[in-house]
Amino acid sequence: MESPYKGKTGLRRLWNAFGYSLDGFRAAYKHEDAFRQEVLLAAVLIPLAFWMPVGPLAKTLMIASVLLVIIVELLNSAIEATVDRISLDNHDLAKRAKDIGSAAVLVSLANTVVVWGLMLW
Repeated sequence: MESPYKGKTGLRRLWNAFGYSLDGFRAAYKHEDAFRQEVLLAAVLIPLAFWMPVGPLAKTLMIASVLLVIIVELLNSAIEATVDRISLDNHDLAKRAKDIGSAAVLVSLANTVVVWGLMLW
């Protein structure tokens, strides 16, 4: 069944999508400790990347690696919220979904460490 909210088009759809995105950021910040920690990390690392004595490509990769952590954490939080909406019961598939999302966050964090390490070495 198609969502009844899919009827908006053009600029109105873009404006609504922007509002939903802001709602998503607010919800993640309010309800997800890990997201708040990663936003703090980004608030430190992104300005630091601009200050580092590396070229523009290195700066871009360093900032992109930090933003990737934020993106993956948002997706992981969405997965966790969806799983919890379906059921709060312990279930092997629910655990698997949450663990895989957590693993994706870990990989994105490791990527940031590797990128920053290589760029500063």
